[in-house]
Amino acid sequence: MPTFQFEAMDATGQEIKDVIDAASEEEAQTTIRNMGYFVTKISLKKGAATATGGAKKKKRPFALGGAKTKHICTFTRQLSILQDAGLPILRSLKILENNNKPGKLKYALQDVCEEIESGATLSEAMSKSPKVFTRLYVNMIKAGEAGGALEVILQRLSDFLERAESLKRKVKGAMIYPIVVVLIANLILVFIMMKIVPTFKKMFDEFDLDLPDMTKLLVAMSDYVVKYWFLLIIIPVSYWLLAKLVCKFKQGRMGFDQYIIKIPVFGNLIEKNILARTTRTLGTLVSSGVPILEALNITRETAGNALFERIFAKISDAIREGDVISKPMKENSTPGFHPMAAFFWALMGSFPGIMVLSVAVTSGRTGTGSAAGNGAGLIQIGAGLVVVGIVLAVLGYMVKMQQRVIDDLVVNMVDVGEETGELDTMLYKVADTYDEEVHVMTEGLTRLIEPLLIVFLGFSVGFIVIALFMPLIKLITELSK
Repeated sequence: MPTFQFEAMDATGQEIKDVIDAASEEEAQTTIRNMGYFVTKISLKKGAATATGGAKKKKRPFALGGAKTKHICTFTRQLSILQDAGLPILRSLKILENNNKPGKLKYALQDVCEEIESGATLSEAMSKSPKVFTRLYVNMIKAGEAGGALEVILQRLSDFLERAESLKRKVKGAMIYPIVVVLIANLILVFIMMKIVPTFKKMFDEFDLDLPDMTKLLVAMSDYVVKYWFLLIIIPVSYWLLAKLVCKFKQGRMGFDQYIIKIPVFGNLIEKNILARTTRTLGTLVSSGVPILEALNITRETAGNALFERIFAKISDAIREGDVISKPMKENSTPGFHPMAAFFWALMGSFPGIMVLSVAVTSGRTGTGSAAGNGAGLIQIGAGLVVVGIVLAVLGYMVKMQQRVIDDLVVNMVDVGEETGELDTMLYKVADTYDEEVHVMTEGLTRLIEPLLIVFLGFSVGFIVIALFMPLIKLITELSK
């Protein structure tokens, strides 16, 4: 008989972790519920799957990728309409399954239909496809089944998913323009460095000109781009791989997530986006009748940020001890100092200096005479930039680490919601407020990025023109004499 491992909560909200033997997952869930526990997670114990000898599912074509959020939004909205019209759930699912193209969602709906035909509830059937239907989705369906208001829950769920998808599309759409402009600008600069500057360098060498420092720097950068272009890819990728490796560890992920919500310009946008998503998630779950502890656990899992996950875990612990939500929310919203967060800030601060150092080292290695001396000077500048960058970045982190990630607006709204019994309404209002702020900030950033890009391009082109024309003016002056 298969063995299932499960997590559940008892009547007091205490978390229970144990194993149980049962012929099927449905039987295991029924047994656990009869014991007086609320099942939050259940799975077949490793090593037991091969011994079940269950019936094999029919082979299906390989589906590339997962189920898209917009497809799940459409499915949920259509299912809510069909349920509101009074169609049986199985018939509704089969209609929608037939209307979907082959893919993850269609195959998941086929599995759901099979599970329902074998006696499972809709929430139990959907929980078998976690890659398509998240815990939030399944628990809201479960709450709708328990309260006999599935069509209402589906409408709320579709509204929630559509709002989340709309916000995501706005942010992505706003970032397309600056990303395209930066890529094109970099391609133009690389072309100048690889084709234009070497031609001028050849001419300067033929006339044996004593080049100004600005021109020497430009020539060194051009040689770097031509001969060591791969370092422009390797160094940023190395930084990215180092960050990914550190984030594999619990403390590393906590440090990175604290760093990412405090970085200049974009950190505030990321922080407000997370607040909008988590408050809307919690409000949707509470309004759907999901128990508050389970709602907080689901919100914690969907936060996508270790700092917010820790905050929601602390709130859950406080509620188990009889406290309210607003007090632990305020007490735990200050990140404080974290060594790995300081590490990521230092890493960011060192990047410009490391790039200058790479130019300096390659220039000193390949050059002779004055070129080698120029490379040695660049090495000193690069090393100084690394030190200054790290110091300034860490100082910036020390200033930002005491700034709360959940401000008084959220805490006060939650406090009022708890006192009046309108917690879900207040959470919706907080989410709407932050959705609007994210929208305004995104538009503001796109407007700010345009002049910044123009200034950057103007500075770059101006530097190149001045560096190339200074020796030419000197040459023309000498020839005229």
